[in-house]
Amino acid sequence: MAAVEPTGIPVIILKEGTQRTYGREALRSNIMAVRAVAEILKTTYGPKGMDKMLVDSLGDITITNDGATILDKMDIQHPAAKMLVQIAKGQDEEAGDGTKTAVIFAGELLREAEKLLDKNIHPTIIIEGYKKALAKAIETIESIAEPVSIDDDEKLLLVARTSLNSKAVRDAKEHLARIAVEAVKAIAEKRGDKWYVDLNNVGMIKKHGGSIFDTRLVKGIVLDKEVVHPDMPRRVENAKIAVLDAPLEIEKPELDMEVSITSPELIKRMMEKQEKILAEKVEKIAATGANVVITQKGIDEVAQHYLAKHGIMAVRRVKRSDIEKIARATGARIVTNIDDLKPEDLGYAELVEERKVGEDKMIFIEGAKNPRSVTILIRGGFERLVDEAERALRDALNSVADAVMDGRIVAGGGAIEAEVAKALREYIKTLAEKERLAIEAYIRAIESIPQTLAYNAGHDPIDVLMDLTSAHAEGKKWHGIDIETGEIVDMWEKGIIEPARVKINALKAGTEVATLILRIDDVIAAKRTEEEEKKSEKKEEEEKE
Repeated sequence: MAAVEPTGIPVIILKEGTQRTYGREALRSNIMAVRAVAEILKTTYGPKGMDKMLVDSLGDITITNDGATILDKMDIQHPAAKMLVQIAKGQDEEAGDGTKTAVIFAGELLREAEKLLDKNIHPTIIIEGYKKALAKAIETIESIAEPVSIDDDEKLLLVARTSLNSKAVRDAKEHLARIAVEAVKAIAEKRGDKWYVDLNNVGMIKKHGGSIFDTRLVKGIVLDKEVVHPDMPRRVENAKIAVLDAPLEIEKPELDMEVSITSPELIKRMMEKQEKILAEKVEKIAATGANVVITQKGIDEVAQHYLAKHGIMAVRRVKRSDIEKIARATGARIVTNIDDLKPEDLGYAELVEERKVGEDKMIFIEGAKNPRSVTILIRGGFERLVDEAERALRDALNSVADAVMDGRIVAGGGAIEAEVAKALREYIKTLAEKERLAIEAYIRAIESIPQTLAYNAGHDPIDVLMDLTSAHAEGKKWHGIDIETGEIVDMWEKGIIEPARVKINALKAGTEVATLILRIDDVIAAKRTEEEEKKSEKKEEEEKE
């Protein structure tokens, strides 16, 4: 790209082949990209939302209506749309739910901003208006949110059920909601006067076969492994567990070596030496009183034999993340050198048992010293249903965890959005005319959430919104949309409850991405290298095949 000086001499500023889009054209291009992504998610919103089938380059199919999964699996190229994906991921990591709300809201904010830009309202004025509206919206939600306690099982179950309402596994929502609440309560710990929930303490094991109703919570750890030797015990009560990050085998040397053997006697001596080393290792383990060995590394057949002789159950090649969970749950210390293993390094569990689940065998560690480690064993008729059940349970766990940690809940079904819109209508009376335009746009964007909910349920969105607005004008702050009938009813009585934190974070994320896009007036894209061009051409050819 070149600029021309008054003297007529061109000045090279950017590398040849660089593309530049600026001004209104850049802004409109970015808005169009974000709105396109938002429109894709719009039809999945709410309990009556549709599903998406995503097929990757290898032909693997994912069927889901989970917003975070859809955005993750889509191969998005436009830079502005990629920013939307990053914001959605941030919402998923922060609140664990509300991804679709954030994305749809951002798309609607930009749709309304485009109308204001056509009226020659400067982007800076729109941004300032949106920020003021967000602050008022958060203030409104915080002022009307109801408190919830970790001991209030009934309300926590409603939160979990509401999250599961829009999932493919909603027929089993009662069963899954109870599992989600039990799991969160099992791992929650009090820090000062606040509750803290680390969902990394909830493991998930998927095993297709059986029914979704066979999904269950195990108060302990489940390993998708089996006992390594047929003569070992399959059930150990009062287990003393040695957790190792060390092999029970003779490892190959790091350097290439040649060993010259001149007679069969030397082979025999070498094998006896190896056997002696392994026998000594097992003796050291047995001397500590351990009756279960779980290692991240391998266990040689000779070592298996000696462990079986001592009546020790052994499991090998366990994932590092599972090793850490076992150590945390049982109180064991992860030992990297067997010579350092001491009785005080052992963990404790009431029961370690191998059980058959479907066609496979699994190791169950229950009654651990520290109960703040649980596992959900997810079952289902086929693999994709199990995958969707896992995604649904993660959202439910996050919603319950948010409610427990934040301690505040609000009604769903569009009730909170309608109440925020009502508060903003009162607020704009105090502002200047141009700022009013931006906040009116914000109100229309926030009202698009209940409208989308109604439309996806097959009801007239305009009629429903008018009825909803009228109900809130009469002071019915918890009234929302009954998606079955399209009537406006009390969501609190209906049991449609959501964590306040999810709603607040969704509005923050949607507003942030919209204001971020509105600030961009120049897009400068570097030319792709020859290597990148070849990769792109190769990918296109593979897709055609």
